[in-house]
Amino acid sequence: MATMYYNRIKVVLMEKKRTAKQLAQHLEVDAGTVSRWCQNKNQPSISMLYRIATYLDVQSAALLNKII
Repeated sequence: MATMYYNRIKVVLMEKKRTAKQLAQHLEVDAGTVSRWCQNKNQPSISMLYRIATYLDVQSAALLNKII
């Protein structure tokens, strides 16, 4: 069985009291893109995940859930 990773961006945004719109503006990406990440419909690239983690002041691993 393959190991899958889903992101926790929406959860961490709430914990940090930030909005998806703020994240989109900071990353200079479309708000719809961030919305799809928050809903786990799409996943950010590794480099984008690092940028998100830096913005939210967390380790990249804090943005991932491991699903086996």
